[in-house]
Amino acid sequence: MFRLTRPLLQVTKTTTGITGLAVHPDPIPTLTRTYKATLEALAALPTTSVYRQGTEALTQKKLSIVDAAKGNIAAVEKGLDEGHIEESLLIASDELQLVGKMAEWKAWEPLEEKPEPGQWEYPGTILST
Repeated sequence: MFRLTRPLLQVTKTTTGITGLAVHPDPIPTLTRTYKATLEALAALPTTSVYRQGTEALTQKKLSIVDAAKGNIAAVEKGLDEGHIEESLLIASDELQLVGKMAEWKAWEPLEEKPEPGQWEYPGTILST
């Protein structure tokens, strides 16, 4: 009688199928660290910043999806619905870089110059002043 000591069909991803996007050797811990770093960086922005509020909520939701998957890459990919987990890593790193830029730009501060009348009006919308 044969005794199996390891799975016969051990499937490992060898390519993402996307040119220039290599398979990450350990994506879940890296993704978790990136989300946590983003949340820490967002803490430096004022709580009234709309960018902070939206990004913080989205990042916490994504982090909870990754935590709930308990190491299952397929579950993370399905829950995040961003394609391959490597694509999610790119999105997360880009967002982390953007947080730094938003802090540098101080996007929450009022404009230095008043906008021209009608600059923020779009066809079909009526703005009250």
